[in-house]
Amino acid sequence: MIQLSRVNKRFGQRLAVEELTLTVPRGEIFGLLGHNGAGKSTAIGMMLGQVWPTGGEVKVCGHDVTMQRARALQKVGAIFEAPAFYDYLSGQRNLEILSHYSAPTTRARIREVVDWVGLTGREQSKVKTYSHGMRARLALAQALLPQPELLILDEPGNGLDPEGIAEMRRTIGRLHRELGLTILLSSHQLSEVEQLCTRIAVLNQGRKVFEGQVAEVKAARGRVTLRTPDFAAATACLRERGIITGVVDGKFIELSEGRTTAEVAKALVEAGLSVEGIWQQEQTLEDFYLNVVKAAAPPNPH
Repeated sequence: MIQLSRVNKRFGQRLAVEELTLTVPRGEIFGLLGHNGAGKSTAIGMMLGQVWPTGGEVKVCGHDVTMQRARALQKVGAIFEAPAFYDYLSGQRNLEILSHYSAPTTRARIREVVDWVGLTGREQSKVKTYSHGMRARLALAQALLPQPELLILDEPGNGLDPEGIAEMRRTIGRLHRELGLTILLSSHQLSEVEQLCTRIAVLNQGRKVFEGQVAEVKAARGRVTLRTPDFAAATACLRERGIITGVVDGKFIELSEGRTTAEVAKALVEAGLSVEGIWQQEQTLEDFYLNVVKAAAPPNPH
């Protein structure tokens, strides 16, 4: 649904996006991660034809955005940057006006999207009376008006309280599940990305530093917690037998390729060393993200 090939974007002397190659397959919820200034919004702006690439190719729904913008974005809905509404008009009237910018939309379709995002009963209220969460749902309703096959959501949870974030997550999951939408989600909220996305890419200083399955990230077997009365003796024994490659913080061990926690326990018992506890640490997306960004950072000259 989205294909970026060696895309660059330069603002004056600053290279905001560098040699970005990215693929978002049909039917996935794809997470785009990165700190402020990493290039996420610039990349999304290029996908939506609002930012012109300096070089490379940007294709959406099989069409080159720079050459066939209308065709490329015909089946695309988006929340990009801060959605602007007419505060003195109702939510429904806003949707009626905004629909004229994309494609003719029937009243029935507007009622349908209002229901989808959970605004039924408040669609006639003026937008100035809406909470942050209701404004976010109205923005999502606007993105759904053209009956999209692809949704591009740039920080859809911005400004929401925990309840609003959870509600937005449930709505996005339902849209993907019941309407079969492909969704590109840019977010700072890593726990939400972890729960929603099937695949992620991490940007750092305009460059892609990782792309892969969320399941792979979570399954990356990193550390094992080991509790034993004599940690030093236990780890020396395990190193000698080639079961571990390293130790961290005096309580974690790193297993050698193909080794298991069962082998650790067996080796220690055979050596006459007590084992009080041993369990696998599952790597969170936040752990992974911080490690990837740290590894990609240039060395400090001082």
